[in-house]
Amino acid sequence: MQRSTDRILTTHVGSLPRTQAVTDVLFARAGGMPEEADAAATIAKAVKEVVRRQVDVGIDVVSDGEMSKISYATYVSERLSGFDGDTPREPGQDLVEFPGLLKKLAERGATAKYRRPRCVGPVQVKDTRPLAADLENLQAASLAAAPLETFMNAASPGVVALFQPNDFYRTGDQYLEALAEALRSEYEAIVAAGFLLQIDAPDLGMGRHTLYRDRTEEEFTVLAARHIEVLNHALRNVPADRVRMHVCWGNYEGPHHHDIPLARLLPVVLRAKPQALLFEAANPRHAHEWAVFQDVSLPDEKILIPGVISSTTNYVEHPLLVAERLERLAGLVGRERVIGGSDCGYGTFAGFGPVEPDIAYLKLAALVEGARIASARLWRSRASPR
Repeated sequence: MQRSTDRILTTHVGSLPRTQAVTDVLFARAGGMPEEADAAATIAKAVKEVVRRQVDVGIDVVSDGEMSKISYATYVSERLSGFDGDTPREPGQDLVEFPGLLKKLAERGATAKYRRPRCVGPVQVKDTRPLAADLENLQAASLAAAPLETFMNAASPGVVALFQPNDFYRTGDQYLEALAEALRSEYEAIVAAGFLLQIDAPDLGMGRHTLYRDRTEEEFTVLAARHIEVLNHALRNVPADRVRMHVCWGNYEGPHHHDIPLARLLPVVLRAKPQALLFEAANPRHAHEWAVFQDVSLPDEKILIPGVISSTTNYVEHPLLVAERLERLAGLVGRERVIGGSDCGYGTFAGFGPVEPDIAYLKLAALVEGARIASARLWRSRASPR
């Protein structure tokens, strides 16, 4: 994994806006409809375009934009056995307490529409072809655009359990372990193909006010630690420096007043094997939490990828604000250990996203410019902070 050795590098969380043509393919697949002859070519073309566009805007560590996935967690039902049916969407506790806002979001189309299959049988690898196609498409796109580095997203066992409830296994622990073993082959294949693996683990933050809303914070941190333990076991054959992990509190507009604080979560999250940690640091509920790192003994090998641009509003952050956010954290942990990122993805669910596609790239451009400004300031001094 690249470090910011001579300048602050840039990346993002992974998902990017999909075209209508791509969205149509994904929903047709999800609905079990016969696939159009050019469906695979549509996805491959979209991956090539999205990688090129990231490189053109100046992003260093790019992804395939999750072009082949209808969402970052439910995609596994196409690849693993044991899933069927649907599950009603359960909003977070912060939205439950404000039904007027929840209704308003639904009426203006600000809630994603997609199927959430439940676990109804043994979870095992069912079909390796979708992953093989993803790897082939990203390899071709990377060869054409030549980014500095490339990553591919994969769901954590915990976030699959969060979105797709268990009706089969006797305990939640057994379900997590089965998911981890089934996902292990995907994790290993991504790294074997030469890409960085990004584990998407919103369960470690968002799970507190959704699935585990009735638990105390202490009980939740114990459960989160178990999620980390299971994930680490699934990553046992993957080097830590080839993995990054994304943690968030939910990529939606809402009060977020039930979010568990980063200070409470961080001691648990830092036990995870992945070398790099991506976390929200731009939205108004968490922008102050950079200061947590004043009091945290960060393991020497860890890299931090704070979100310095938001993912739920069409405001474009000023590059000077981006630079300020990067410089503050670099001043605490060292410039070589900071990479600029986004709070969450810009295409978390296919066909849905609060940020206009072109504005998403404008925000990424602001990230790149802000990192350039921060780098000029941070490397102006002879020695790195700490």
